[in-house]
Amino acid sequence: MTVKTRFAPSPTGYLHVGGARTALYCWLYAKKHQGKFILRIEDTDRERSTEESVQAIFDGMNWLGLQHDEGPYYQTDRFDRYKEQIDHLLESGHAYRCYCSKERLDALREEQQANKQNIGYDGHCRDLSEAEQDTTKPHVIRFKNPKEGKVVFNDLIKGEIAVSNSELDDLIIARTDGTPTYNFTVVVDDSDMNISHVIRGDDHVNNTPRQINMIKALGAEVPLYAHVPMILGDDGKRLSKRHGAVSVMQYRDQGYLPQAMLNYLVRLGWSHGDQEVFSKEEMVELFDLKDVNRAPSAFNTEKLNWLNQHYMKTLPVEEVVSHLEWHIEQAGIDTSKGPDIKELIPVMADRVKTLKELVGAVSYFYQEFDEFDAKAAKKHLRPVAKEPLETIKQKLTEQNDWSADNLHKLVSATADELEIGMGKVGMPLRVAVTGSGMSPDLGITLQWVGKERALQRIDRALNFVAEREAQS
Repeated sequence: MTVKTRFAPSPTGYLHVGGARTALYCWLYAKKHQGKFILRIEDTDRERSTEESVQAIFDGMNWLGLQHDEGPYYQTDRFDRYKEQIDHLLESGHAYRCYCSKERLDALREEQQANKQNIGYDGHCRDLSEAEQDTTKPHVIRFKNPKEGKVVFNDLIKGEIAVSNSELDDLIIARTDGTPTYNFTVVVDDSDMNISHVIRGDDHVNNTPRQINMIKALGAEVPLYAHVPMILGDDGKRLSKRHGAVSVMQYRDQGYLPQAMLNYLVRLGWSHGDQEVFSKEEMVELFDLKDVNRAPSAFNTEKLNWLNQHYMKTLPVEEVVSHLEWHIEQAGIDTSKGPDIKELIPVMADRVKTLKELVGAVSYFYQEFDEFDAKAAKKHLRPVAKEPLETIKQKLTEQNDWSADNLHKLVSATADELEIGMGKVGMPLRVAVTGSGMSPDLGITLQWVGKERALQRIDRALNFVAEREAQS
């Protein structure tokens, strides 16, 4: 059997985390079995579907590197095919026209609720004769679901699921205006596109028995199903907008690498022993649906941060830079006036968790900061820092060898000369040249800030100290 999977999002919003994980599982399963991964845009909801949402799906998939082998297919391009299959079901007796008014259906629903019965259509128009029908009157088309027996399927994640046909009502497959409904278009598409494995969220489990009956009525082969449990937020509740960034591209914007996001998503419900870090190649080799958890998975931002930092430290520098450049551009930083950004990444990756944090942590190497960090300045730019700053400024002014090692020795020698601890020189100097109390080794920091800029900033710090002294 040729394995074909599909990711079939509705373009009514962004590509969210749950959808991205489903797409990843579909992609991995197809790649593992040398099969095909199809992208299908289910855009039959014309009122809510937008071009912006379609583009957001493409952007998210491209950022994650989940390229499709076929598609994208759009359901709105296939209305003729759906009509053809609806006509086929009508002719074969597997579908019928329903003329029930909204008022009758509302009354039926209220009666069922009052009697604590299953909510669903009662089959009022199921057996109308041709003489009792008038196709010029408003009507929908319903699938004639079998009344006897049950639907049994082996979910590749959840195990065997059995549903009695008596629990399933006759679903609408074409609305009054003739447009097909979701459950029917999915069946036709999966059949026409020879989908072998339907991997999707477990919110679709209730749809599956209905879809299987439709597939059989069309004479098509029933695919295998795997329903992936939902994702919970850090607080244990279903992941939603209130948890923060649930759009994949929001994570890009916040400074996460796609490699970290993929690694995190694959582990969000799947495991391979105790292994936490997986390359894309390892994911393809090791992924198996039988190892997907049946229980919901909880989103853990701390673990995502840990993974992101791991990839910032271990990926080739050029690869990190390729993603970092977007954040630098967003911050409006000109990196031509400062150190090579490639040199900064190995030194700074231990100090930050995201690319966005990294940009903020290195900006002082390329541009002026507006003010000193209040907490750092209060602690380190006191009147007592005046002499160390003036002394180190004099030595730096006379220094021609502006290398990190030499500059570090110079700072150390200044502390010895003044007979004070290294921190009494180093911390005021660090705050002076970076604006905060956090930076790499002072020798490296001074080298990357540059001589002219470092001396100007020390002058600025001395003015700050003088003003503070005057106020005391």
